[in-house]
Amino acid sequence: MSKYDVAVIGSGPGGYVAAIRCAQLGLKTAIIEKYSVLGGTCLNVGCIPSKALLDSSHHYEDALKHFEEHGIEIPGDIKLNFKKMIDRKASVVEQTTKGIAFLMDKNKIDVYTGTGAFKDATHIDISGEKNQTIEAKNTIIATGSKPASLPFIKLDKDRIITSTEALSLKEIPKHLIVIGGGVIGLELGQVYRRLGAEVSVVEFMDRIIPTMDGAQSKELMKVMKKQGVKFYVSHKVSAVSKKGKKITVTATDKNGKEVSFEGDYCLVSVGRKPFTDGLKAENAGVKITERGMIDVNDHLQTNIKNIYAIGDVVRGAMLAHKASEEGTLVAEIIAGQKPHIDYNLIPGVVYTWPEVASVGKTEEQLKEAKVEYKSGQFPMRALGRSRASGDTDGFVKILSDKNTDEVLGVHMVGARVADLIAEAVVAMEYRASAEDIARMSHAHPTYAEAVKEAALSATEDRALHV
Repeated sequence: MSKYDVAVIGSGPGGYVAAIRCAQLGLKTAIIEKYSVLGGTCLNVGCIPSKALLDSSHHYEDALKHFEEHGIEIPGDIKLNFKKMIDRKASVVEQTTKGIAFLMDKNKIDVYTGTGAFKDATHIDISGEKNQTIEAKNTIIATGSKPASLPFIKLDKDRIITSTEALSLKEIPKHLIVIGGGVIGLELGQVYRRLGAEVSVVEFMDRIIPTMDGAQSKELMKVMKKQGVKFYVSHKVSAVSKKGKKITVTATDKNGKEVSFEGDYCLVSVGRKPFTDGLKAENAGVKITERGMIDVNDHLQTNIKNIYAIGDVVRGAMLAHKASEEGTLVAEIIAGQKPHIDYNLIPGVVYTWPEVASVGKTEEQLKEAKVEYKSGQFPMRALGRSRASGDTDGFVKILSDKNTDEVLGVHMVGARVADLIAEAVVAMEYRASAEDIARMSHAHPTYAEAVKEAALSATEDRALHV
């Protein structure tokens, strides 16, 4: 029987990063993955393939709608080869998962293919093509999540689908009904809208991306409406039925009136839920909450001291980079270090176009907590760089403490804000004031100038270019 200092169950961005960091710290490490490829949901049916389709569909839309204004004339009709687009997505995924396999080999991490299940607190049975058992002093559970649904919806994975199936459709829907106005629904909804589908988003809350700042919700919905996406907020879905190729979604609006939507595909994107099927956590004595999450303390340690859990399977935002940070943290704790994560400084991003990015507290959260704050906002349309590229939608908004001027939250909508949010994370990590950001030189012309201008706006309303 092989013995390890650490065994990691799950090879997503939490699991494989945890394994690498353990190996770097001199711990003999194994990683267990039930699928034949590494990378988990993010690399195979989540972050990476969805971004590949978002980029491909963005290029197609630019060619259709924007090339001419740039003086680019393409003879003949622009044609869409949807199969080739899907094939490219698959190629990107394959390259990325092969990269993870290379990293495992480079760091001398033993990879086991099969379902990992606890035999007891220090032994893990692996069932696959070859059944075997390994011994581990410490185990990190990184089994991730799977798409959630509603109890009355029967997912047939043909016409009533989750994000997994939406990434590999054989045809472009004529009318895609999206249940849920969160990140996944909006990103995939925009992909198929660009490719010619009619898209209707049905959301239970009174706004889309409800966990982000209200100003971002309002701006993104305004822009996506211009792009042709239809929104139905404050609608409670009560039934989804299928007859042949026709899907009917029944909902109740905010006035109690029953309405129905008809399309040929329905994407159910109402969030994700922790995945622990087959883990047999009870054999190790590990507690799982009523919501299916693994219960952990501040050090991500379960009630069994040598077993840890990270990522989507524990509390907090279900974000790949959050899982990676937690994987690193646990590896370092096992090695005897004392690392720390500030969860307030983990950014959130929506990869629509324009992109949406946030870090820290929203304006709604500050009001609820009765924190006195200042707000500064700067529109992207006022930037020379935005006008040059034609990306004039969006803004940067900075919230700072009214008394100390410390930055409490930064919220952005615009081109490349998924990358730009890192500036805000760095500033907040070092507890910068809005004045600190306002005094920093930003290259011209860049989208980043909007951050400086928003900081100027937040400090004595002295933005220069509005």
